[in-house]
Amino acid sequence: MTAALLRVHRAATAVWIALILALTVWTLWLNQVTAHHTRAAQTHCAQDYCDAVASPFGGDAGMVALLIGYVFLLVAGYAGGALIGREMESGTAHLAWTQGVAPTRWLTAKLALPAFTLTAGLSALVTVFHWTWAANPDLIFDDWYTPALFLARGPAAVAYALCALAVGTLTALLLRRALPALGVSVAVMWLLAITLETYRADLWPARTRTATHPVGLPEHAWELAGGRNADVYYVVFHPESHYWPLQLVECGIVLALAATATATSFTLLRRRTA
Repeated sequence: MTAALLRVHRAATAVWIALILALTVWTLWLNQVTAHHTRAAQTHCAQDYCDAVASPFGGDAGMVALLIGYVFLLVAGYAGGALIGREMESGTAHLAWTQGVAPTRWLTAKLALPAFTLTAGLSALVTVFHWTWAANPDLIFDDWYTPALFLARGPAAVAYALCALAVGTLTALLLRRALPALGVSVAVMWLLAITLETYRADLWPARTRTATHPVGLPEHAWELAGGRNADVYYVVFHPESHYWPLQLVECGIVLALAATATATSFTLLRRRTA
C-alpha cells in the first residue's frame, strides 16, 4: 500500500517537498543575508543623519509567515479533492477494496503517509522560521499576536495541517465527489481558522491593570480593552509571555477536532462497507 500510494501521489509529494525546501531556503536567506544588509543600511543611515531605512526583512518575513500559517488550506483542498475525493468519485477505492485491501487498511495508509510528510516538513520549517524570528525581532513589522505570525512560529501550523487532512478526508467520504469535497474542505478549515482567531484572546486568562492615571503596557503586549471605569483607568492585555499558553491551548483544540474527524471517517467507512 505504501509503495502504491507513493506512485499515485508522487507529484503531490514532490510539490510539497519543493515548497518546504523553497520556504526554508527563503527563511535562511532572510536570516543570513537580508537581515545583515538591512542592519548595515540602517547603521549607515544613522551615521549620515538620513531618513529611517525601511526593513525589507519585515515584509518578506511576513509573507513567509503567511504561507506557513495558512498552508493548511492547500492541504484541505488536496485531501478533499485528490487524496480521497477523486478515488471515491472514480471508483478506484472500491476497486482496491475488492482486491484484498480492507477499507480500514486503505484509509490508514492514505492518511499515515501524508500525516508523516506534513508533520516532518512543517515541523522543520516552523523551527527554522522561529529561529529566524527570534534572532531578528527588531526587524519584523508584525507583533507576536498577528494571526499569521502566531501560527507560523509554533506547533499550531502543524496542528492545523493535520486537522485539514482529517477534515478533507471526512468531507470526501461524505460527498464522494472531488470538486465539491475540495471546496467544502477549504471552506470548513477557513471558518475554523477565523473562529479560533476571533476567540483566541479568550483561550487564556488575560491580565488587567488599573490606576488613577492612564495605564502603560509592557513592551509587545496585546491590548484587548482599555479605558476609564468610574474613577480608575484600566487596560486588559496579554503579555508576550502568554504566547505559548495560547499556542498550546489552540493546538489542543485543533488536534482534538482532527482526532474527532479521523475517528468519524473510519466509523463512516466501516458502516458503508459492512
